[in-house]
Amino acid sequence: MSVAVIDRNDVVLRGRLSAPAELRTLPSGDDLVTFRLVVRRPEPRARGQSVDVLSCVTYDRALQRRVAAWEPGDVVEVEGALQRRFWRTPNGTASVCEVNCRRGRKVPRSAEAAVRTA
Repeated sequence: MSVAVIDRNDVVLRGRLSAPAELRTLPSGDDLVTFRLVVRRPEPRARGQSVDVLSCVTYDRALQRRVAAWEPGDVVEVEGALQRRFWRTPNGTASVCEVNCRRGRKVPRSAEAAVRTA
């Protein structure tokens, strides 16, 4: 059986942008836009965390331009894949898990209101 048939790494998130997106140039010269989404947990505990703040990135230039226009508090939806990125530091290797987004859009206000009342 092919790996493409048995493995699946698809992520769809809808949440609020927590802060302005940041453009970073990696040592490789690649431009990377990073942003964070606040996403409510489906079943929050009575006395526990009710949201998660998830790190997202995109290397796609068209999506980078759209993300740059988003403002904190905007409700957005992104699609991508979970990835772990590694890099070297003076203290050794570091890594981070993040959603590598290939698509993204700002959710229209009418849909945003419907989500809050659901």
